[in-house]
Amino acid sequence: MKNLPWYGYIILAVVILGAAFLFYFKPQQAELGRIKAERQKVETEVQGLQQKKLQLDRIEAELATLTQTLKELEVIIPLRKETDVILRRVQQMAFDSRLDLIRFTPRGEINREFYSEWPIPMEIRGSYHNLASFFDRLSKFARIFNIDNFTIKALGSQSDELTISSSFTAKTYIFMEEQAAPAEAKPQPKRRTP
Repeated sequence: MKNLPWYGYIILAVVILGAAFLFYFKPQQAELGRIKAERQKVETEVQGLQQKKLQLDRIEAELATLTQTLKELEVIIPLRKETDVILRRVQQMAFDSRLDLIRFTPRGEINREFYSEWPIPMEIRGSYHNLASFFDRLSKFARIFNIDNFTIKALGSQSDELTISSSFTAKTYIFMEEQAAPAEAKPQPKRRTP
């Protein structure tokens, strides 16, 4: 190598640098490009997942709000009949209003699209003021009540507390849950016969 002319050293240096570039730097650059592309792909996935996380957080917040609203509405329109509870509450309201509950005859449900009407014919005796007090209490009851077929008449023999008789139908409502789909029959495993 000592006998090489000066330009031979330059050619040798170029060949060594070319070989180094070809066998070392070019594969390293290709690997770097692959890693950058993979990093870009991962960053894109992370951004997509962050967007989905934000959507999930919004959906969870909305679900929590809707669940709370459903709980509040179940008080107003419950999922099932509570005849004994309603009877006791209405009797207590009539008693608190100083009325006599003469008739309380719940009828069968009338099914609608997603709820049922539950009519309860009632007859009450007392004073006009006490009847108004009863309806005021009924309007503040947690359940929804609508009054239909309202009639009021004066009693033949009146006293200070008994001056009128009123009959009406109080309608309350029950939310009908969707019927659960019947469970599919699972195939029985075959038994081995000995």
